[in-house]
Amino acid sequence: MKYLLLICSEGQGFDATPQELDAQPWVDEMTGRGVRLTGSRTRDAEDATTVRVREGAVLTTDGPYAETKEQMGGFDIIECADLDEAIEVASKHPVAKYGMVEVRPFWTE
Repeated sequence: MKYLLLICSEGQGFDATPQELDAQPWVDEMTGRGVRLTGSRTRDAEDATTVRVREGAVLTTDGPYAETKEQMGGFDIIECADLDEAIEVASKHPVAKYGMVEVRPFWTE
C-alpha cells in the first residue's frame, strides 16, 4: 500500500542541529529497503499559494491559508506492506523527533 508522509515542523524550524535533521541516512536506508518511492523538501509556507474556485472565479491567496503551528517542510511517498510498517518507517525519519510526520494512505479503488 502507498502512503504519503508529510514532514512537518512547528513554525520556523526546529530545536535541533543540522546534523540531527540530516535525512540522507534515512533516505538511503528506505531507498535500500525499497519502500521510499520519491520525496522532496518544499519551500516555506510563506511561498505557498492557496487556490480556490468559487462561483466560477479562481481565487488565490499568498502564503498559508490557515495559521497553524505545524508547517509542511517536505514529503515522501512510500510503499509498505501495511500501516504498521509505514509507522515504523515514519518513526525513523529524523524530523519525527523534533516536529511530526503525518502518515496518510493513498485512496485505493
